[in-house]
Amino acid sequence: MPLDVLDCTNECTPSIPTVTTNKAWVASDLTSADWLVPLDGSCTAEIRSLARYIEANPLGSLQRRPEELPLRACESAVKRLKAILDDGVGFAVLDRMPIEEFKLATLVEIYWVLGQLLAPPVAQKWNGEMIYEVRDTGKKYGYGVRGSHTNVELVFHTDNAFGRMVPYYVGLFCKNTALEGGISRFCSLYTVHDRMQEQHPELLKRLYQPMLFDRQAEHAEGEPKVTLAPFFSWRGDKLFARANTSLVRKGYLVVDQDMDTQLSSALNALDQICTSEDLWYEAALAPGHIQYLNNHELGHYRSEFIDHEDDDKKRHLFRLWHRNEGSASYDGVMFSA
Repeated sequence: MPLDVLDCTNECTPSIPTVTTNKAWVASDLTSADWLVPLDGSCTAEIRSLARYIEANPLGSLQRRPEELPLRACESAVKRLKAILDDGVGFAVLDRMPIEEFKLATLVEIYWVLGQLLAPPVAQKWNGEMIYEVRDTGKKYGYGVRGSHTNVELVFHTDNAFGRMVPYYVGLFCKNTALEGGISRFCSLYTVHDRMQEQHPELLKRLYQPMLFDRQAEHAEGEPKVTLAPFFSWRGDKLFARANTSLVRKGYLVVDQDMDTQLSSALNALDQICTSEDLWYEAALAPGHIQYLNNHELGHYRSEFIDHEDDDKKRHLFRLWHRNEGSASYDGVMFSA
């Protein structure tokens, strides 16, 4: 094992069977009532009022705070959404922002405000970038280029699986969808864990042990290129997954080290389980939708896509990460004098 790693092995916990929970679902268990949070007339009226206020009272980027803005109906909607993320199926969609009526910059500001009602937003890149634009930049997926800046298929994963502090929640505000493809799917990682326990109990134990994750060059110059952490662990009775088989494989390539046979077999078994279509639930995004997911307990997937020729119509989403611990910086490190 390389000595130069970001060491997150303090997260390791014993392997335990998944507790009985409604979070271990398959697609046929769900209906839209489990995840859709309509924005009723009161919410929409608040959003329209806030949009007009923002456009009449300009302020520097990302400066607005919800405590300064009376948004009782929206607070209630986000409270319902949070309950779904924490204790329900793990993903939810706010339906929907009046995207045709206001400037995009205004709507992104409102998205920023609403997100703060859920949990504190945190940086998504080491340089401190807070709102991350998800769109195809034309770059080739590889070391230092995130898949979210390409049009490639992204298999089931959790965001920032290699990070010092993994975000609790991931949000997406949809401006445009792709011409073809770009389908969003979700799966319960409790169900994935259960199937590993049923089909490959010995390989599941390896996923509780440390492994290397590629950090995708999101770190200071000279810092370790890989993270050492378990794939699965527990925080009380809640599953905590650093789910990204691709970044584990890349982690070993980055440091030019052979992966042990048991880990290789465990990752292959995980990938095979995630090909089971009964696990996949599709919830299509539409312009104006705000989608949130529990990034510790839910895997998400995006299919390869073909984009529009017109730049103004290309697939374009705005992502937020939220976390209830650490500082707002990418690594979440707290200041100590």
